[in-house]
Amino acid sequence: MSQLIYIAEDERNIRHLVRSYLEKEGYQVKAFENGDLLYEAFTQAPCDLVVLDVMMPGSSGFIICTKLRAISKVPIIILTARDTDEDYISGISLGSDDYFTKPFSPVKLIMRVKAMLRRVAMDTEEKTDASVHFADIVLYPEKYTAYCADTQLPLTNTEFSLLTYLLANQDRAISREELLNKIWGYGNAVETRATDATVKRLRKKLTDANSTASIETIWGHGFRLRRVKT
Repeated sequence: MSQLIYIAEDERNIRHLVRSYLEKEGYQVKAFENGDLLYEAFTQAPCDLVVLDVMMPGSSGFIICTKLRAISKVPIIILTARDTDEDYISGISLGSDDYFTKPFSPVKLIMRVKAMLRRVAMDTEEKTDASVHFADIVLYPEKYTAYCADTQLPLTNTEFSLLTYLLANQDRAISREELLNKIWGYGNAVETRATDATVKRLRKKLTDANSTASIETIWGHGFRLRRVKT
């Protein structure tokens, strides 16, 4: 059965354009005029990926993203006509997995959708019953959950995958390009700030949990997981 994608976009032409491109790739697509309709449909029948516009009648895409994150770890791509760092950080910090600025290339959007769904499928196949430990962090791949001491960390799927990859490669620094390829499934040609924004978000969650694990920035190269001295 083909994967199901929900789109919320109030501009009819864009909504139909994205839908037609996705359907040509074999996906099932349901398109909605606003985010409230998408959210209502999602509570009745969850989908495999969500594409959300920011500015829509009713609840904004940011609000719908927050509501979806409260009940699901479904991959979310934000669409917006605004291209400011504040908007980008808002979308990522609320739990979206990537951010697309209008006007955009439908072909590039499809590439990101494919990569994101492929990454989710690979993560599902790679799950094991074994737990993984680092400092005071314990990961349970099968349950897709992580704990700091006895407190569960509120991670999205992308954050969990990022933390898992950093932990598995704790003996070395990992470049942004490698993370983009391994976690998002994007090639080097894809321009996105998702890596840095997600690292920042994950770092803050570890700090808020008073974890003895932290993400260190290796200037000019990338990131590395390290133990915090206490």
